[in-house]
Amino acid sequence: MNVDKDGSPSPIEFRLDLASGVPTYLQLAQQVEQAMRLGYLRHGDQLPRVKDVVAGLAINPNTVLKAYRELEHRGLVVGRRGVGTFVEGTVERVGLREQAALHKSLLAWMRTASEAGVDEEGMSALFVAALHDLRQSRAGRADEEGGSGRAGVVA
Repeated sequence: MNVDKDGSPSPIEFRLDLASGVPTYLQLAQQVEQAMRLGYLRHGDQLPRVKDVVAGLAINPNTVLKAYRELEHRGLVVGRRGVGTFVEGTVERVGLREQAALHKSLLAWMRTASEAGVDEEGMSALFVAALHDLRQSRAGRADEEGGSGRAGVVA
């Protein structure tokens, strides 16, 4: 478990998926952003110290620094020399009640998919494909409203 400078547990503990193909620094940055979206990290929370992340994941300190710089560039965190890195910005969040309902329905969908014989990678592929379709339909609506005449066209 990661601990802050004052000895209290950090609200986030990083995990790596070496098979994902996603660079390590981006995995760390994405986990911070996801934790902010879900309300696990809030304004003022301290991210784990670089040396703690390095020790816990056995990665290069420059990788952690690159992730934290990426988050700073996005305006989500701020580094304070000699003190640590703290959540500064905000991301769009859905209310806790809505999140709980969405989580419950997504879990039910996953159980149904599992019972149908779909493995985790298959579920992920279906989710990504549906997300892509949602983006395309939104883009189509925007095109219709803008009058470009390219609604729903996938190149």
